[in-house]
Amino acid sequence: MHRPETLDEVAALLASTEDAMVYGGGTAIQILRKQGILFTDDFIDISRIPGLHDITVTDEYVTVGAMVSVREMEQDPRIRSAIPLASAAYSRVANPRVRNTASVAGNIAHGDYRLDPPTSLLVLDATVIITSIRGTRELPIREFFVDFQATDVAEDEMISAIRIPTQQQHRSAGRFMKFSSLSANDWPCASVAALATEHSGSLTVQLGLGALAPTSVYLSLTVDPTVGDQEIIEAALDLANSAIDPIADVRGGVEYKARIGRVIVEDAVRSVLKEVPRA
Repeated sequence: MHRPETLDEVAALLASTEDAMVYGGGTAIQILRKQGILFTDDFIDISRIPGLHDITVTDEYVTVGAMVSVREMEQDPRIRSAIPLASAAYSRVANPRVRNTASVAGNIAHGDYRLDPPTSLLVLDATVIITSIRGTRELPIREFFVDFQATDVAEDEMISAIRIPTQQQHRSAGRFMKFSSLSANDWPCASVAALATEHSGSLTVQLGLGALAPTSVYLSLTVDPTVGDQEIIEAALDLANSAIDPIADVRGGVEYKARIGRVIVEDAVRSVLKEVPRA
């Protein structure tokens, strides 16, 4: 186990060490090892790197370091106030023990399509800050997930922070919903984050879908705010249907998951339409 004390040291290790992997909270790594799809024993512990535990809140953004825990995202009053939709999604991850250990970077690092937080990060248009020996680059979360359990992070790069725009709550409403067909702590059968925003005489409904396709899915539609709610809901369902492509597993078959997905999309959209302020 490598234990660097600066980001530069981490970047140098990633560039020079074959098969090395960043180790934060370790929850995702343990799952991958149990599944038999991760074999490296060469880890880089980033828990002592300055700044990676920091949360910075401004009027425009919330920036969270890679080692901020899922539990902090759930409970920090600044986050609950500035980005309540994200806080709600993080609050539904597994159980308190996992949320206390898991980090925000580790949660997205392996591109697992079933995870809850990416749905909210997609609709909030978050940006992933990525570090390597080449410097720092910014990657929109909507370009981050590229395939089944695959991201746009190279082997010699690490996630150092996530920057999330604050919700404009005076003219928007958000809702996160999930359905677990086994235990409440299990991976979801389907999840959705919905955000409705009124601006410049139009209404935009954004959706982030989890566990309903090989990657997390982002969808958006803009409508006339005077259109009836049911018409907007039907348009959102049509859009979701075009993207829903579930993977069958012990939590349900393809048709079952697709049906559950449509139900929670409808419920989430109906909820935000009731709450969003309209001119």
